[in-house]
Amino acid sequence: MAQFSATSSESSLPPYDGEASTHDSHMPAGYSDRLYNEDLAPLKQQTWGAYNIFAFWMSDVHSVGGYVFAGSLFALGLTSWQVLVSLLIGIGLVNALCNLIAKPSQQAGVPYPVACRATFGVLGANIPAVLRGLIAVAWYGIQTFLASSALVIVVLKFVPQWMPYADVHKHGFVGLSALGWAGFMLLWVLQAVVFWRGMEMIKKFIDFAGPAVYVVMFMLAGYMVWRAGLQNIGLNLGGVKYHGMEVVPVMITAISLVVSYFSGPMLNFGDFSRYCKSYRSVKRGNFWGLPVNFLAFSLVTVITTAATLPVFGQLITDPVETVGRIDHPTAVILGALTFTIATIGINIVANFVSPAFDFSNVAPRHISWRMGGMMAAVASIFITPWNLFNNPAVIHYTLDVLGSFIGPLYGVLIVDFFLVKRGKLVVDDLYTVSETGRYWYTKGVNRRAVAALLPAALIAVLCVMIPALEGAANFSWFIGAGLAAVFYWFLADKKASN
Repeated sequence: MAQFSATSSESSLPPYDGEASTHDSHMPAGYSDRLYNEDLAPLKQQTWGAYNIFAFWMSDVHSVGGYVFAGSLFALGLTSWQVLVSLLIGIGLVNALCNLIAKPSQQAGVPYPVACRATFGVLGANIPAVLRGLIAVAWYGIQTFLASSALVIVVLKFVPQWMPYADVHKHGFVGLSALGWAGFMLLWVLQAVVFWRGMEMIKKFIDFAGPAVYVVMFMLAGYMVWRAGLQNIGLNLGGVKYHGMEVVPVMITAISLVVSYFSGPMLNFGDFSRYCKSYRSVKRGNFWGLPVNFLAFSLVTVITTAATLPVFGQLITDPVETVGRIDHPTAVILGALTFTIATIGINIVANFVSPAFDFSNVAPRHISWRMGGMMAAVASIFITPWNLFNNPAVIHYTLDVLGSFIGPLYGVLIVDFFLVKRGKLVVDDLYTVSETGRYWYTKGVNRRAVAALLPAALIAVLCVMIPALEGAANFSWFIGAGLAAVFYWFLADKKASN
């Protein structure tokens, strides 16, 4: 079979418009319905440009969580320039890592779980797919809950007589108040509506949401600076605590935190890079969406946060609380709607699209992209994310254990594609269960990849779970990725890939 390249025209696949059914009567000869549906098929028409990737990252960064995270970097006890240097190095690493993981999916036009088949085997790819899907389900529920909580706070500001319905002890069910349920389900439905319309609708939504949040963020920052007075704003939110060479480990920690923050969407970035016209478009979109966008957003965030001290008499890192304290009802409503839109944006791109492809990959014959996404959305209700989020021990063990697999997965995937397979994929073999297929391995699973993944993930888990290794916890992504990369390089069958 011919090897696929970005300019290849050898594929006989039918055009795909993103609106697929689970059963495809035009499945190419030799493909297995255990591995194929139109949602997972390689694209013949890749239409996204650099702006669409730029907007993707704007939607991913511009959220309540992104706001608090950016502000936290300035509260590490470093000077402003030290934080900015750390931030630029960290986001520069994310940019480079995203460019690497984007290549196989953009080249072949396939989503993340299908690209994983080349490394883990056509059936073994369900391991990285399900792991990423479970992480997304947990965070999807938590993000929806946080956004709905913010919405409830704003609603109560205007309708205080509803306060009894926000009391979980008076009107509550499984740990959430009646008003909390109303807010959660409202956002749950809004996100489902956007998702159900397909990738084209998601593209339009994120193209709008990212810039819209910027407009309101700049307006909020301008208003807060006007209220505070420019001379009363300082950028060192936590005060300078470190001097001389002692700042170096703190800066390195900040760099690692930036990479860890983006590790989830970075792993399955192929779900979006597959739609790009060219690899050059991906790189341009990543440059403007990551270093440039994140730096600008962080500066606006820290200026707004710093202004809360002279304006309200205390440092407020939650943008919803900041907006809620503004006396103008129009500003409060506009701010609440904006942050709600922002959270919907990040939740869809980071936590909805991923499990949609991941769960569809498990049983393509029965689970479409839409069904996979809705399975994740329904599961996010049953895990009662408010209880998960309000229990630090549970969230620590659940999300940190799952998150410890992200770095090792990345390390194995990158080494396999660039060093073992030398950037070459045979697209047809990604969809066949024939034992002569290049990615069948033993019983459809590349045991060498699994053997490299598990010990690296175990070490990463130990780093975040054992108090004695607390110093390594912030670097678990790098530790896991590096170890898995080394393990796989020594275990991989390099001759079979030539």
